[in-house]
Amino acid sequence: MRRYFPLLLISFLLVVAATAGTFLAGQASRQNPDNVKNIVVYASIPVDQMAALAQEYEKAAGVRVSVVPMAATDLLVKLKAEKDAPRADLVVADTATLDAAKRARLLAPYASVQTDIIPSRFSEKDNLWIGLWYDPVVFAVNRDFLKNLPHPPAKWADLPETTGARFVMTDFLVADEAANLLYAMAAAKGEEETLAYMTKLHSGIAQYAKFLATPSRMTGLGEADIAVTVQSEAIRYIKDGFPLQIIVPADGTAVSVTGAGLAAGAPQAAEAGRFIDWLTGDEPQKVLIKNKVFVIPTSPENAFAKDNNARKIVTFPVKSVLSSDQKTRLLDKWVHTVRLSPR
Repeated sequence: MRRYFPLLLISFLLVVAATAGTFLAGQASRQNPDNVKNIVVYASIPVDQMAALAQEYEKAAGVRVSVVPMAATDLLVKLKAEKDAPRADLVVADTATLDAAKRARLLAPYASVQTDIIPSRFSEKDNLWIGLWYDPVVFAVNRDFLKNLPHPPAKWADLPETTGARFVMTDFLVADEAANLLYAMAAAKGEEETLAYMTKLHSGIAQYAKFLATPSRMTGLGEADIAVTVQSEAIRYIKDGFPLQIIVPADGTAVSVTGAGLAAGAPQAAEAGRFIDWLTGDEPQKVLIKNKVFVIPTSPENAFAKDNNARKIVTFPVKSVLSSDQKTRLLDKWVHTVRLSPR
């Protein structure tokens, strides 16, 4: 028996090696990138935000998310070019871009239990896109200046009447999020009243900033007294220790909404739908907050909604919907009748 022992040992080792090889091959097959489900997302939101969300979803769901970042205009051109052979599964963008994709019939409807509870004002009526989060325009007031005010501004009409206030806001020409205030106010109050209001406010403007972050920063540093700014930037600077107080206009305000829509003919429509459901939940907000993005989730079930003044936000009533041509003409009027006029 002893003389056969080496042969038996060799046979045993060969069996073990073969078994291990089979197991590892199976594992490799399961981990092979070709076998992993893949969602292709065309996104016009900041690439660092979308990449962080994609990475977190991959860990949570085991689904690869391939993000293709591009400008809104390029996104629409690419969707149209691929209409007959779609490559994208999902589009994540601002609502103006999503509406343009809708008009070009580049989106497909999607609804689920998770998306059904999102208020109608944050989603397209036929479920062609779903609002994920939004960012309202607020007043960010320097706290030292606020201490000396007998009556803090509570409404838009109060703002130009605030004695001695130096205002700062982002130039409507450089950021869609800023220009959204002009468009939303005109849709609610009419073009004439809106331009008259902007003219009145213009006399107290210390600076039209080139970036969304500048108004909050200037006001926190005491170089201005009141910033008209998106809330996310004001919160970011407050968390960094800047002395700002947020006031939400009681008579309504403009909001910038980021949403998601299934691409028409999406190769992975079911998986993309599950990704939309995940994007409405709590985990994405944790990711965004970690990246210093302080937006308000649209889902009333989201645990983070209450932490961002969600209950105080009243949106402007929409009496009319401005077309892209109307927006362009209104912006041009604002430039010539308000922006370029002396202060």
